[in-house]
Amino acid sequence: MRSRDGLWRVAELPTTRAGVERAFSYFTAGVRLGTVAQMVPALRLGAGRSPYEAGYLACWAAAGLAAVAVSVVTLVRGRPLGTAASVLDFGLACALLVLGPLVLAPWDRFGTWTAFQPGYALSVIITAAGVRGLGVWAAGLLAVSAGYLVYLGGDVGSDMAPTAAGNVLTYVVYALVARMFFGYTRRIAHDADASRARAAELARREEERRARVMMHNGVAVMRLLTEQGDDASRARLVGQAEVELRRMRSYLRGQGPDGGEGGAGGDAHAVRLVPMITRVCDRFADLDVVASLDLGTGLRVPVAQAEALERALGSLLLNVRAHARAHEVVVHLDADPGGEGEERGGWTLTVHDDGVGFDPASVTAGVGLREVVVGELRRRGLGVGIASTVGEGTTVTVRSRPGRAADAARPGRAADAARPAGERRVLGAGDVRQERPTVRAAFADAP
Repeated sequence: MRSRDGLWRVAELPTTRAGVERAFSYFTAGVRLGTVAQMVPALRLGAGRSPYEAGYLACWAAAGLAAVAVSVVTLVRGRPLGTAASVLDFGLACALLVLGPLVLAPWDRFGTWTAFQPGYALSVIITAAGVRGLGVWAAGLLAVSAGYLVYLGGDVGSDMAPTAAGNVLTYVVYALVARMFFGYTRRIAHDADASRARAAELARREEERRARVMMHNGVAVMRLLTEQGDDASRARLVGQAEVELRRMRSYLRGQGPDGGEGGAGGDAHAVRLVPMITRVCDRFADLDVVASLDLGTGLRVPVAQAEALERALGSLLLNVRAHARAHEVVVHLDADPGGEGEERGGWTLTVHDDGVGFDPASVTAGVGLREVVVGELRRRGLGVGIASTVGEGTTVTVRSRPGRAADAARPGRAADAARPAGERRVLGAGDVRQERPTVRAAFADAP
């Protein structure tokens, strides 16, 4: 928590609306107390030269006490005066100006702090610019200007007329500048608060998305465990359940899949693609997976891409197991010419099943395809294509282009990847619903 002493350090104030209002209270107190400090040295001289000493001292005391009271109130409130207090503040300033000719010698009305009334009125105009009501502020400015004209009376000679006019203009100009200062600063604070709220909301949505990605495959495995009736079927799922359990535990501990905080540093190393794909396919031996990976021997991808691809491939094979009723699944890896064996080389991974397929015109993607497959792979700079025909199965194609991994980190591309699946028209086998029949295509363009 912020210490009480920290409240008095302007540099440590939060850049929020409350922090700005607190800074305004410091500004108000500084201006008002500074005005009193300027009034003090001339008090004795002014009282001695006044034609009505008691009246002069009473006016001076009223101004000084009001300045101190306003300073204390604003500091306690943590913000400028409210409407009612500002009306009283303006009223006192006008009264002091009107009474000025009665307690001041004519030759003391200009150029000296023995005539404190104009300076005090200026401090009121500057600090009252923080009042919320525009009408109160404008009416107060007009009232003070009128009070100053009464203060001048008819004793202003031709030599002092420019000074008098300049003082009136000073009221107007300072009032406008102070009003713009208060208003613009409040706008900055409002925008800062709105930006923080937006950032918090985006962070919440991103965390929800990460939770769906990390939990989806584990939930799918648990559902299959509850639905599979024989021990042999359950035994095949135990290994996958353990893998997903470790992944979910890492997520709940705030660690990345590799055990580090958020997976930091994952892109600093490369993972061999063929062993990773083989490891995933081995967990689905019951699907008669035909893995044709010879053309991709030696291919390496960044760790973050490998993790996303492993989750995506597992999700696809889980969908096949749960929904596609396929007799065979073919997983084919091909390296682009000129890129074989190089980390930056392009490659294409195709997963095809001969299951029931689906109609792209009447279904839309579920969480597995939308987030775990398409969303995550696109965030890692990979292109994803999904095509399906009823009765002929489904084909999912994952493509890599040399140098594209860096592009995936750009904010614009990340935002595009986070776009709802219905806007990108992405579909997939098994992991579909009948909620949005307006979907018309079955392909996600490569980035």
